Amino acid sequence: MKLSEMKQALAAHGLRLTKSLGQNFLHDQNQLRRIVSAAEVGAGDKILEIGPGLGPLTELLVAQAGEVLAIEKDRRLYDFLAQKFSSAAQLKLLHADALEYVKDHRRWRDWKLVANLPYSVASPLLVELAEAEEPPERLTATLQLEVARRIDAATGNEDYGVLGLLLRLRYESRGWFKIPSACFFPAPEVDSACIVLSRRAEPLLPLSLHETFTRIVKRGFSQRRKMMFKLLKEDWPEDTLRRGFELAGLAPQTRAEQAGLEQFVRLTETIAS
Repeated sequence: MKLSEMKQALAAHGLRLTKSLGQNFLHDQNQLRRIVSAAEVGAGDKILEIGPGLGPLTELLVAQAGEVLAIEKDRRLYDFLAQKFSSAAQLKLLHADALEYVKDHRRWRDWKLVANLPYSVASPLLVELAEAEEPPERLTATLQLEVARRIDAATGNEDYGVLGLLLRLRYESRGWFKIPSACFFPAPEVDSACIVLSRRAEPLLPLSLHETFTRIVKRGFSQRRKMMFKLLKEDWPEDTLRRGFELAGLAPQTRAEQAGLEQFVRLTETIAS
């Protein structure tokens, strides 16, 4: 769906875009094809798309995947999509709040996410999917450029923090590519990026310890310039922390931004033992 076709569809159906829902539709065909290629969509794949909008990405997914589940929150766009894809047997279209839906549905092992995510819910959606009982095989998501940088940031980088650690506990980053704001209609005020995350072959922690890992990470980054040891003492005994820091190779003076993922994992194992 080209830009001219988008504008024509909006006018013909009397559709007005809602800023609060993050309705910025990607129309650049090269970028759309690039996203599908990065997701490695195949004929046997089950694809979850969140926020299909007018369906430019959906068109490519339906053409290449075995099954597509597209969740649209806006009733007007849902009705448009239902008419547009009425003959697409492999597409299941839902009118629902995607964030609430993924909170209620925790088994996505055989699925891939491929989506141009609404900015306002992109981070919580990715975290919910990553923390699912059975997370998707791959997450290919278009979101704000600054969010992609946070997810992909290395230890010590100013963008390194909670979001990246929560996602990379179960996923490995395959990199990202920039998508200029001019590729969207209407054009947002910031550039976007498509990031690709692949589920780890072997989990770093059992699911039963994820809650402890999350508590440690969030507490550690609650005040970035403070020593993590002092912050964690609010939740755990000092003796336990000293042992955990020693086994993780962390000095008591370490700030959270200086601790790597593997060190947070080791600290979690020790604290929870």
